[in-house]
Amino acid sequence: MQIPFTPEVFGYTINVHLVLEYLAFFIGFRYYLFLRRRSTDAISTTNRLSIILGAALGALIGSRLVGFLENPLIEFTKGNLIQLLNAKTIMGGLFGGLLGVELAKKIVGETQRSGDLFVSPIIIGIFIGRVGCFLSGINEFTYGKATSSIFGMDLGDGVLRHPTSLYELVFLIVLFIALNYTKNKAVLKNGELFKWFMILYFGFRFFIEFLKPNVFYVFGLSTIQILCLICLLYYQNTILSLILGRKAR
Repeated sequence: MQIPFTPEVFGYTINVHLVLEYLAFFIGFRYYLFLRRRSTDAISTTNRLSIILGAALGALIGSRLVGFLENPLIEFTKGNLIQLLNAKTIMGGLFGGLLGVELAKKIVGETQRSGDLFVSPIIIGIFIGRVGCFLSGINEFTYGKATSSIFGMDLGDGVLRHPTSLYELVFLIVLFIALNYTKNKAVLKNGELFKWFMILYFGFRFFIEFLKPNVFYVFGLSTIQILCLICLLYYQNTILSLILGRKAR
């Protein structure tokens, strides 16, 4: 199979990344509904719908805003404007969705933690989307820097690059297994699973960004890495409680 993978069906070229992106949303949401039916949800249906709406709006705004901030110095031509309008990133979507949920909960007066049910569906959705990123090769800005290591792959431009999408796919499999094992074996407070998903995923993305050819930096860090640090600061109490808890032992 050649990458970028651009199959044709009845004479039409299929955008594999776009197809898998929509599939990720569909399967992720269906899996969320499946998990909710099998669990006892402390949040009412009305409030849960408000939370989902807040998450969707926050994710939409966050993904577009961070997508723009990845290269804010771009020249505002007609072609570049279309590119900016299409720019989006899962990292902005996740953090924007988090803020949207917190705002929605304040509006409806919901005090229960709401994120745990979303963890597995989100990981599955990201996984499917990353498959699309990998198959798109250099057509999607998720590829890595040139490398001479054994992991180098030709993603469509004749240069051996880090297949960062594949690295992330492996990480997501490990993360899915580890979090589900923890959920089944450990006694966690409501909301703790989602916190650790965010901490671990944003921590991973902070380091994997060093392997990508980013073009815009602040203090030597890309926009995504700065967002990762903001997220980790947001959850600093959870991280510190783990560190201090281990020291106490």
